Amino acid sequence: MPDHKTSMKSKEISVDLRDRIVSRHRSGEVYRKMSAALKVPMSTVASIIHKWKKFGTTRTLPRAGRPSKLSDRGRRALVREVTNNPMVTLKLQGSSVERGEPSCRTTIAAALHQSGLYGRVARRKPLLSKRHMAAHLEFAKRHLKDSQTMRNKILWSDETKIELFGVNAKHYVWRTPGTAHHLANTIPTVKHGGGSIMLWGCFSAAGTGRLVKIEGKMNTVMYRNILEENLVQSALDLRLGRRFIFQQDNDPKHTAKISKEWLQDNSMNVLEGPSQSPDLNPIEHLWKDLKMAVHRRSPSNLMELEKFCKEEWVKVPTDRCAKLVASYSKRLEAIIAAKGATTKY
Repeated sequence: MPDHKTSMKSKEISVDLRDRIVSRHRSGEVYRKMSAALKVPMSTVASIIHKWKKFGTTRTLPRAGRPSKLSDRGRRALVREVTNNPMVTLKLQGSSVERGEPSCRTTIAAALHQSGLYGRVARRKPLLSKRHMAAHLEFAKRHLKDSQTMRNKILWSDETKIELFGVNAKHYVWRTPGTAHHLANTIPTVKHGGGSIMLWGCFSAAGTGRLVKIEGKMNTVMYRNILEENLVQSALDLRLGRRFIFQQDNDPKHTAKISKEWLQDNSMNVLEGPSQSPDLNPIEHLWKDLKMAVHRRSPSNLMELEKFCKEEWVKVPTDRCAKLVASYSKRLEAIIAAKGATTKY
């Protein structure tokens, strides 16, 4: 014969019995006496009276939704696995998360949402070594106190690739709000991993300078020719004055002997940033703006792609450029706070 207490917990008590419990409680009867007289577990008596006091009814209240199929233990295991591996997919049926509890994608997603984890597209960030991070941190500390007047004299430069069709495939990651740029939630990228066309460009707080298509694979001679044909003219167009500062990262083509000699012969003041450091160069935000603007125009061939890039580059608002340079201290502070690792910039 089944245990009475077990059978009472396995099914819902009738409304009539609940009402009788409340009636006896109101007449002053103690829980133990009610439990014995009505053959109801004392914990159930207490629960019914507590609900009546809180909600003023013994009727079953509507639930917010179907109860989760995952137990508390299963939910904790799920959150633990996703925290350890943010890029795990929702196809977790065979993993250690489940502990033998069959759950569908919506059940798993709901449990993660309750724990503050949401599926987001993983950001692509350069792959940083300890040496890269140390160089980032050292650069940020050295230039944090530079004056705004000096920064307004900088001509920022870099190369980028722009694809003719679409963008790279997106990867989703489970993360809490505000952690998009944590190392575990980003996808490492290698600079210039192919693409339809390559561009060199520059800008300052006063606006955009020249934008040049790189023909073929960039080499040191080609880089020197780009500087020779576009650097001084860009500075003149932007009215930076004779003592402007030219910024470039320490890519081998930039620091090659032939490039250094040209910069020295032309008395250039050079601000050389570490490699793998897009968050140290505000031109990266303009590259993103440019790519979005160009792809909205849906170029159908490489000639159109180059044409649209040059047209959109000159349309970049001057105040956009000025704000990027004005916020440079925040970039450096973020890098220092991250100890040289990647940041939201």
